[in-house]
Amino acid sequence: MRIITREDFSDIYIKFHQRGLSFLLSKLNLNSFKRTQSAFNDQNLEGSSFWIVPEVRKRWNKLITGNEDMMYEKYLTEKYFKGKEKIKILALGTGICSHEIRLAELNPNCEIACYDFSDDLLKKAKEIADEKQLTNISFHAENIMKYGFEEQQYDVVFFHASLHHFDNIPEFLQQVVIQNLRPKGLLIINEFVGSSRLQYSKIQIKYINKAISIIPKEYRKIFKTNIYKNNYYGSGVLRMIIADPSECVDSQSIIPAIHEKFNVVEEKFYGNNILQSALKDISHHFVILDSTKREVLQQIFALEDELLENHPSDSVFGIYELK
Repeated sequence: MRIITREDFSDIYIKFHQRGLSFLLSKLNLNSFKRTQSAFNDQNLEGSSFWIVPEVRKRWNKLITGNEDMMYEKYLTEKYFKGKEKIKILALGTGICSHEIRLAELNPNCEIACYDFSDDLLKKAKEIADEKQLTNISFHAENIMKYGFEEQQYDVVFFHASLHHFDNIPEFLQQVVIQNLRPKGLLIINEFVGSSRLQYSKIQIKYINKAISIIPKEYRKIFKTNIYKNNYYGSGVLRMIIADPSECVDSQSIIPAIHEKFNVVEEKFYGNNILQSALKDISHHFVILDSTKREVLQQIFALEDELLENHPSDSVFGIYELK
């Protein structure tokens, strides 16, 4: 376990330039819930995370749906929801609800209830849904761990990049997810399931640094700074707890806990073991591609595929049926 690393000091400097002093000061709040909330409540945040890269999204689509132009919401619609009578979906930890809104658009037969503690993001989500005149989606600003859900009311419980923010996954699945599902109900996730608190293995960090070394210097300049990304040292647990106590708190328990209580319908492991860390804070350079940038990305994709031959995937798209 890494308590403090060089990466932590670098990240503090970068966050100061990207998000300002007020954001850093918010991390001094003794209330862990408020520290977590501050990580998500900024609607207008400009960033350079790896998911903004179109080629990365195409890679995900190919590995999940088999078609680089088909997003998983369309895949779910065509394979599982189309032609069915009303389907009740409980979406937990939804943030701005972009995936839930897309599902609502594609599936008028679905009734989607979105729950999140970030009231600012939910207000924005409701504005978007209202503009689209969607009547089959609702928004609820609640603390999921304390909210009194009525049992067995949903056909599907859905998580997109939120399940890894909950602690004690086996207990959470039993007390929240399973309690809300009807018999034979589905759990659908698109999730980080790698090492808890991002305590990556030495071989994973080695491959991340291999990827960084491939990237020409001009594309390693960090977003909103004058410094360059040269190495990755791994995250320290102390900074992660201070920054967001919920981040990857028990992520490595997700797959074993799900397999204990659910049968696998589909399970697509699609990596991100290298991409997430190698492209962090420099992804903006790869939104618009030329031949050089495209070749760099292809080399990084190949490195990730090589690592995944003998290393568990950090990300999974899974559909599971309650036992």
